[in-house]
Amino acid sequence: MATYHPDLDLLSEHAAGNLALAPAACVSVHMSYCEQCRRTVGQLQDLGAVLFDALPGEPVAEAQLNAVLARLDETPPLSYAGSPAWAAGKTPAILQRLMSGDFTDLVWKKITSSLSISYLKTGDPNFEFALYHIKAGGKIPEHTHHGSEMTLVLDGGFSDAEGSYHQGDFLLRQPGDTHAPTALQSEDCICLAVLDAPLKFTGWKYRWMNPFLQLQAG
Repeated sequence: MATYHPDLDLLSEHAAGNLALAPAACVSVHMSYCEQCRRTVGQLQDLGAVLFDALPGEPVAEAQLNAVLARLDETPPLSYAGSPAWAAGKTPAILQRLMSGDFTDLVWKKITSSLSISYLKTGDPNFEFALYHIKAGGKIPEHTHHGSEMTLVLDGGFSDAEGSYHQGDFLLRQPGDTHAPTALQSEDCICLAVLDAPLKFTGWKYRWMNPFLQLQAG
């Protein structure tokens, strides 16, 4: 079960269909692992439908609106028709379409001795959509962010100074955030990363690479 999730604002944007293609795909993949976020998005869509029905000028019935809002605070899990990706042991459907195979069929670009990246095409010209493969115990050199970065753990896990993350966990880094993810010692880690600007390595050993780091969008 995922421990880290998109915040309510991001889920609201997703429910409303306001996210760009690549970020929306990342949130959708997280939802294939996370019943909690599937439930929340469903509730937000119900709320949107109630508000939409009232657009002609009729006020929303207070009891109806309160009933929908109350569902956002429900604790018991609601039923979901389907199995999460991790339970079925399958790659989420949206990734299957983009990958046209499995992880071993992809073209991986070696960045460091521990990190390889495979870039996937979503058709979104403003975001890089890529898979990161970190060897067991391997570390991505410390870096900061010029823009935002969504990260979703697909297999294995990693840690940084702020916590430890496992399959299904979703993280959002903002411009200026700095970290150095390290894969678990026991297994390789594969993550999905969505960026709107290149990373910038901060350590002297890797700074020479920064001028060559370009956003691989499209």
